[in-house]
Amino acid sequence: MIAPLAKFIDWSALQVAYAVVGLKHAPKPKWKLEEALEFLNGPDFIPAASDPARIEFDGPRCFKYPTPRPSKIEENNLVYGWLYRCEERWQERPVIILLDGYPPVGYHTAFPLLASRFNRAGFNVATLVAPYDLQRRPRRPSEENCLEFARTMAQHVAEIRALTGWLLEEDCPAVALLGFSHGGWPAGLIACSDARITCVVLTLPRVRMRWSQPVVWRRVREALQALRPAQEAMDTTRLNLILSKPVIPKENILLIEGIYDLFGAPQPIEELWQKWEQPEIWRLPHGHISAMFVPGLPGRVLRWLAPRLEAGPKVNV
Repeated sequence: MIAPLAKFIDWSALQVAYAVVGLKHAPKPKWKLEEALEFLNGPDFIPAASDPARIEFDGPRCFKYPTPRPSKIEENNLVYGWLYRCEERWQERPVIILLDGYPPVGYHTAFPLLASRFNRAGFNVATLVAPYDLQRRPRRPSEENCLEFARTMAQHVAEIRALTGWLLEEDCPAVALLGFSHGGWPAGLIACSDARITCVVLTLPRVRMRWSQPVVWRRVREALQALRPAQEAMDTTRLNLILSKPVIPKENILLIEGIYDLFGAPQPIEELWQKWEQPEIWRLPHGHISAMFVPGLPGRVLRWLAPRLEAGPKVNV
């Protein structure tokens, strides 16, 4: 795709999104930045241990389980997902967990199509609803500050790890994470903390708090600028993937970058690639949105995943 068109699509989507949703920032005393930094730098952010999820099925595919990290919002404390099993002896086949971005547009659209294709190739697929998304969205507005954001990320990571534990307990031989946009962020955190994961694919991922986006709305620009000091402080913690090191082999890590991406500049992904000792990276001549529709990309990703999942997990020493 030509650069001007790819950038125009991203730019237009950003202006519409900020016009509809807007961006609010809390007064400084309510940011709870110090508490957030203490939590992110402590052992409770991503604990070493992770118990398997207590899965209950509501039909052949739909499942739910209590979150391992309950929040104050009751609607948010039950995790929902879908398990697309292979037709025969599904427990003997690897699993690919798909992690959506924000907003979660792929959960009911692209993900079922991807799952069908991956099933035909012999792989199970699981999808999860992230904290505070879809049916987990609270009826009343919840508190927004740095501490709550950190806790939400910790909750998301814990829920993915709990599902991974259940899948391995069911004797599935390997688990991969395929994260899109914001969904690539928790996938990257898990790649740096849980060696049970066989491989990860981070597609146009967000890798840290601080980011730069072209916005025409003055109030939104002012709000983003006001948030910058808090974002930079939180980027000194494990939230910043660039500061962490994966616990799985770099041969089992794939980064996919959109070189015309306006949602998140390519530079952080390039920094991540360098800090993670240059795992495989695909630099697509697309923007954030247009990259989602690259012909043949799902098949290419599947061909990358297949030999690694069939080989099983390897511990990075």
